[in-house]
Amino acid sequence: MICLVLSGSTIEENISQFKRNREYVDLVEFRIDLLDESSRGLASKFPDMVDLPVILTCRRQSDGGKYVGSEKSRGALLESCLDGNFAYVDIEDDIKRSAAELKARERKIRIIRSRHDFTGMPSDIFHRISKIAAKGDIPKMAVTPQSVLDLITLFRVKTELADVGEKIVLGMGDFGFPSRILYKRVGSMLTYCADTPVAPGQISAQKMKELYRADTVDDRTHIFGVIGNPVLHSFSPEIQNPGFKGINFNAIYVPFHVDSVRSFFILAEMIKISGVSVTVPHKQNVLPYLGKITREVKQIGSCNTVVRAKNLWMGTNTDYYGFVDPLLVDIDNKTIQSALVVGAGGAARSVVWALRNHGCKVTIVNRNVDRARSLALETMAAFDSLDNAKHYEHVDLIVQTTSVGMIPDSESDPIPDFNFTKDQTVYELVYRPKYTKMLDRARKSGCKLLFGIDMLIRQGKLQFESFTGYHYPKRLEQTLHLEED
Repeated sequence: MICLVLSGSTIEENISQFKRNREYVDLVEFRIDLLDESSRGLASKFPDMVDLPVILTCRRQSDGGKYVGSEKSRGALLESCLDGNFAYVDIEDDIKRSAAELKARERKIRIIRSRHDFTGMPSDIFHRISKIAAKGDIPKMAVTPQSVLDLITLFRVKTELADVGEKIVLGMGDFGFPSRILYKRVGSMLTYCADTPVAPGQISAQKMKELYRADTVDDRTHIFGVIGNPVLHSFSPEIQNPGFKGINFNAIYVPFHVDSVRSFFILAEMIKISGVSVTVPHKQNVLPYLGKITREVKQIGSCNTVVRAKNLWMGTNTDYYGFVDPLLVDIDNKTIQSALVVGAGGAARSVVWALRNHGCKVTIVNRNVDRARSLALETMAAFDSLDNAKHYEHVDLIVQTTSVGMIPDSESDPIPDFNFTKDQTVYELVYRPKYTKMLDRARKSGCKLLFGIDMLIRQGKLQFESFTGYHYPKRLEQTLHLEED
């Protein structure tokens, strides 16, 4: 089930949120702690105003809520609201036998016993879930994984506690995000969404239902994803998931915030991930875990696509072709013969090799000069300090491969002293925002602009072919876009 958390301060606001999201959800959570005091007196009537089951919740501040009164008054408010036709009431697991609990049992309202941990995960999470379930209540564990290893623990819940039929388990924050989407693989009976997030990692109901189609996941669903750090900003789910739907392929594509590639591959084996896109900073870190690599990966030393092939992982690099494709005409007609590449990370490796393989003279500038020197020696390119970028204003092509300028760092410019000229081509690999500060300067100078979002879509379509064996649906290509900032 997909549960919409209602965050309005009035009954009317909550009804509006409900109507706006009705087609995407299966039940709602009515947060009376978020209501104005003047609206709380009408709370018991709310279930009769909607046509879905309602969870009654009054969350105290220590559990991420807004209720500021005494515990006695909170209990009294819950008890009075239970005159309404609620399907569930959420009561924290440390609240002992209360009047609200007794009233809920009398009225046959199911009790959810919740535990919220915004700093980590309890070491005895399996025991806590079993203990609550043994009393006939529905256990809810909303915890905050601090690593992929913690996420693995969450995904173990389904098999370790298979005898607990009804349970709610979710991870908050960046590491926990996949558990919100793959909630069925965690063994959770529902996942939470909200128009306005009231807990770390919540997304809209429309996104959960239409982009991820999370409620359609079953045992046959192929799991794909993108791994990086950070990664939740990635546009890749908006390429891959509509593509899967477009060819009726039973698959889901999810972002995984990864601190340890080794831990991720343990998770991948555990939940049978079929393939992943790889982004910063893991494009080189994944190489030791690959049983087979393509010629481009061997040459570049960087991998952005990993696919399960029989009993091993195969690595390919679609960045190479996605990057160079729009440059080929200008390279062939000699309009582009020299390039300045900003950065020396995983993305830069694909860029430099692609340009060198097509005969371009390349200079790499990077804050860490040793990294620039290392890449330059491999590729027979030149190198220099990032501070000296302005000395190369004569080049035909400037390629920006770092994360500088990416949201939320959108006011930064990696080469602020560089003066562009109108006969240059400027290629920005950052795609959010579409116009970075550097690219906006290049636009004002009359440069030809190439955008990171276009490269992302090109390489994403190639990844789609690696994942599915099918071409990306042509009818969907026009729908791939990014709002301009």
